[in-house]
Amino acid sequence: MHSTILLGFSLSDLSVVHWAGIGALAIMMTLAIVVMAIKRFYKRCPSNRVLVIYGRTGHGKASRTIHGGASFVIPLIQDYAYLSLEPIQIEVPLRGALSSENIRVNVPSVFTVAIDTKPEVMQNAAIRLLGLSVGEIRKQAEEIIFGQLRQVIASMGIEEINRDRDTFLQHIQTSLEPELSKIGLQLINVNITDITDESGYIDAIGQKAASEAIQKARGDVADNLRMGETRVAAAERDKAIQVASSQRDQSIGTREAQRDQAVRVAALDKEQVVGEQEAAYERESAVKEAERQMRIRVAEANAVAIEGENTSQAKIAASQAALAVKKAEAFQLGEGRKKEAEAAVLEVQNRDMAKAAVAEAERIEAEQRAQLEAKAKAEKAKMVVDAEAQAEKVRIGAQAEADAIFMKLDAEARGQFEIMAKKGQGLQQIVAACGGSKEAFQMLMLEHLDNLAEASSKAISNIKFDKIVVWENGGKNGRTNTADFISGMAKTLPPMMQVMKDIGGIELPESLIRFAGDPAPENGKQPPKAAAPASTDEDN
Repeated sequence: MHSTILLGFSLSDLSVVHWAGIGALAIMMTLAIVVMAIKRFYKRCPSNRVLVIYGRTGHGKASRTIHGGASFVIPLIQDYAYLSLEPIQIEVPLRGALSSENIRVNVPSVFTVAIDTKPEVMQNAAIRLLGLSVGEIRKQAEEIIFGQLRQVIASMGIEEINRDRDTFLQHIQTSLEPELSKIGLQLINVNITDITDESGYIDAIGQKAASEAIQKARGDVADNLRMGETRVAAAERDKAIQVASSQRDQSIGTREAQRDQAVRVAALDKEQVVGEQEAAYERESAVKEAERQMRIRVAEANAVAIEGENTSQAKIAASQAALAVKKAEAFQLGEGRKKEAEAAVLEVQNRDMAKAAVAEAERIEAEQRAQLEAKAKAEKAKMVVDAEAQAEKVRIGAQAEADAIFMKLDAEARGQFEIMAKKGQGLQQIVAACGGSKEAFQMLMLEHLDNLAEASSKAISNIKFDKIVVWENGGKNGRTNTADFISGMAKTLPPMMQVMKDIGGIELPESLIRFAGDPAPENGKQPPKAAAPASTDEDN
């Protein structure tokens, strides 16, 4: 019994120890899992990158950017990615850009850009550059640089671009930085390798400057030589004056007894002076010819030296440009290999996470696709039914409107037909009653004779008659007789009657025609001609 009790105590002690060990192990495993989760989802941002946390970030922003810090990424709600801050070199072989003088300029240059670390610019980079490769980022920046560089060149003259490089670079920076910041980039450096133009204007400017320098050097040499010649001539002139003065004083001091000898001496002195002057002139001519040859040779030597210096400077500039191009190519090659290695590391790190994300995305996509397809099919069926009903409604309305128009036009045509038929019947009856179409036409003309007379009177109502001239034989005693004038007007009636008969078929009584005719001549003689016109002025 005692042994049993002792054995029971030992078993219970072992059980307590066992469960205590299990609890401690569970706590340790839980802590390890928590630590691993914190380590996995607590992301630190290195100094050469920007951490972008996207998903449900709050504050109404599409993402949150961190540079030089760390943050906890909430699983299943948020995700993260990195943006590299390393510089990107962009070669811009700009050719044929128009300056303000409409001269095409070639400005090959190298621009260095990178993602900016300002908060608002980093946000722009997270929105527009996240997930893009370096080549795609370079392509976007290159398009912006091309446009802004052309705009800056168009606002400046070609001499200003070539002479004042600092102002040109400042204009490029002022114009380009706001545009690059819109996509999250900043301008680090601008290197203009060379500036040329298709018309050779810049080369002409260089040649003009070299020519001006050569001409200035030649002018300085000529000025110095001319100053030396002037000093030599002044010294010789002073010497000749002193010699002549001393000789004149000596000749005046001689006695009159030695006049002949003095005359001979003066003649000899004259010949000596003439000889000396001729020798001095020849010597001066030889000196000036030698100096002229010397100036020519010095100017030619200076021109050759300046040309050699310009050639050497051009070779130095070309060598420096080639060295800069090789450095840029080497830097670009190193950057490319470095980024390829980093991309491989990131690919290995993200591969496992991508598999789980792809499976989850496929499941969510399948569920959402099924919901959207069911809803889309229902909306499609409803749209088809609505469209067919609307089409039927439009067709019925159009058919009704067409029928109404047809009935209206048909009724109008029938009415016009009835009117024309009645008019035809009436005209047939008029023709039958008058005994023929000619007689019917004459009757209709008589009905409208008053309208024709009224229209004729209106036509001449506004005509002003300043004078009426009456031609007759002078009447009795040479005076004008109004009755004779009226009887003369009656003579014009027969032609008018004939016109009315031919046109309207109107025949007037025979008595009226006889009244209007000419009286029979007496004794077979014609009436005398009118002697002179009698005029009477009347206001209308």
